[in-house]
Amino acid sequence: MTDLRVRSFEGIHNFRDYGDYATRDGRLKPGLLWRSGQHGGATPTDLANVSELGIVTVIDLRGDSERATMPCIRHDGFDGLVLFAPGETAGSELAPHEEAGRGIVTAAEAQAAMTKLYVNMPYRDVLVRSLTLYFDALATRDGPSLLHCLAGKDRTGLAVALLHRLMGVHEDDVMADYLLTNTAGNREARIAAAAGSIRERYGMQITDEAIVTLMSVVPEYLDAATRSIEARHGSAEAYAEAVLGVDAAKRDAIRARLMA
Repeated sequence: MTDLRVRSFEGIHNFRDYGDYATRDGRLKPGLLWRSGQHGGATPTDLANVSELGIVTVIDLRGDSERATMPCIRHDGFDGLVLFAPGETAGSELAPHEEAGRGIVTAAEAQAAMTKLYVNMPYRDVLVRSLTLYFDALATRDGPSLLHCLAGKDRTGLAVALLHRLMGVHEDDVMADYLLTNTAGNREARIAAAAGSIRERYGMQITDEAIVTLMSVVPEYLDAATRSIEARHGSAEAYAEAVLGVDAAKRDAIRARLMA
């Protein structure tokens, strides 16, 4: 069954609305919160369709190397604000799924490597600065926003889960939105595109099953980040306030803009 929040594009993967979820206090508005992978392969048709969404703020969670290698294409007339923190948000020049491919062969090894990466992801310095920009934008800027990284699944998935939890989205919906990566858009094309670059970097010994694991998400990944946050801070709210500067006043400002 097609999920109505997912948009189909030719050259942009994993594009979807992560609003329109019930919260403890009401419901997130639809059409304000968009997430995706990078837009370097966007076609003219893709750009025309993106333009119809009226996006005025883009938060790019990629690092400098990723932006240089795959600059995003914007539609003619785009005059929105693009926010990013200089540096490498993944701890290296690679996206998390690419970083996790180092030295692995099997799917089990791929899952273990991805899970390990998620433990430290909430505390990577440049990603922390990027997430700070993200929440600042949600608190101060009106209109639709787009959040993306390279594949739109790991750094973006963590950021979306944090927002959902701060807004009071039920944990079942937090995880469901995270796992939607596995079925959103043309999953086969996304995996095939990654397979070439991962094997070019690390070798042909990496199995097809390992590539699929690197390019997918499972509950254990997000759970690893959640446990890491709770071990240090006790809750997503305490983490957001201590690490990202998202205090009660900023949460209220975000809520005022996003809640129906």
